[in-house]
Amino acid sequence: MFEHDERTESDPIEFDFFDDAPSTEPPRRDSEPPRRRPRIPQGPPGGGQPLLRLAGLIAGGILLVVVLIIWVNACREDQKKAQYQDYMGEVAKISSDSAEIGSQLNQLLFGSGSQIEDVQTQLAGLRDAQSQTVKRAEALDAPGPLRDQQRSLIEALQFRVSGLNGLAREFNRITGTETGDEEGKLLAEQSDRLLASDVVYQDSFAARAKDVMDGQGVVGVNVPESDFVSSPELTSPASWLLILKRLTGPSGGGGTAGGGGLHGNKLAGVRVLPSGKELSTDSDNKITVTNDLAFEVTVENSGDNQETQIKVTLTIQQSPTPIKKEATIQAINPGETQTVTFSDLGSPEFGPVIPVKVTIDPVQGETNVNNNTAEYPCIFTLG
Repeated sequence: MFEHDERTESDPIEFDFFDDAPSTEPPRRDSEPPRRRPRIPQGPPGGGQPLLRLAGLIAGGILLVVVLIIWVNACREDQKKAQYQDYMGEVAKISSDSAEIGSQLNQLLFGSGSQIEDVQTQLAGLRDAQSQTVKRAEALDAPGPLRDQQRSLIEALQFRVSGLNGLAREFNRITGTETGDEEGKLLAEQSDRLLASDVVYQDSFAARAKDVMDGQGVVGVNVPESDFVSSPELTSPASWLLILKRLTGPSGGGGTAGGGGLHGNKLAGVRVLPSGKELSTDSDNKITVTNDLAFEVTVENSGDNQETQIKVTLTIQQSPTPIKKEATIQAINPGETQTVTFSDLGSPEFGPVIPVKVTIDPVQGETNVNNNTAEYPCIFTLG
């Protein structure tokens, strides 16, 4: 019924759909030119300008970053300096007030007319005022690197409180007019604390604070000074014994200092600085005028008692306007000398001989005043 297409197994089976599809590209005519691959555009002429602009933007960005870094660092340095400046400003106020208390103590001990009762009454008040400087110092917020120095500042001020408290205690034990070596020794032990306060302040606070600021690169910030003891007479039992004798004498600080002995000072000599030449009263003294010209006057206590508040006057007696300078020596012990220096002398007149007169005011009870004054003929020349 059906036609049978006989094939053998060895005959291959043909599948027409596996044949290669004919190319869709139409045949190129011989007259058509060959096709070329499209060229990649190379950019318009001057194509390096965008790169230059990009480089400029990058350089500008780097410069901006550098400027910002410099600005930030400058701000940080300004903030650091302001922090140190604020701290030292507060220290200056405290240290100045503390030094003023020291000046009041010296005036109390060496002032004209001071008596033992004045000292006993006023020492406690000075101690209490000094205690307030300690509290103010404790409240300060020191920059981190200055914390050790801050503790030294407080320690120095505490030494001053301790010394004043000890002096008040020892003075309150003194009764009557009789004083002995033991009392001078006890008072010297208390004044040692006052001297120690100056050493601690200078060495442990001021000098080390400056070193810290130098290491931190902080410039233009000053460390304040603060000297509590300004008189060398507060350094030994012998000096304190003389102070007691003077304070307990019938006339107090300006009287007979314990009821006996001579009073008086004498002019021991005058030198020209910076040369160091000693002036003569018998011959002309040629003096070269320089910016640091000064006269150093030496005063000697020629009596038997401690003398205080000794006024010294130097006058360059030129016409029509003399040059006059004054200074006060706080105290001189018997047989000892003190010097005062007169500087900032203005413009002495050149050429003629001009007398330079030095005078030491007499103290109470002084009878011999012949050696209190002298005149030195001087010729000032341009250096």
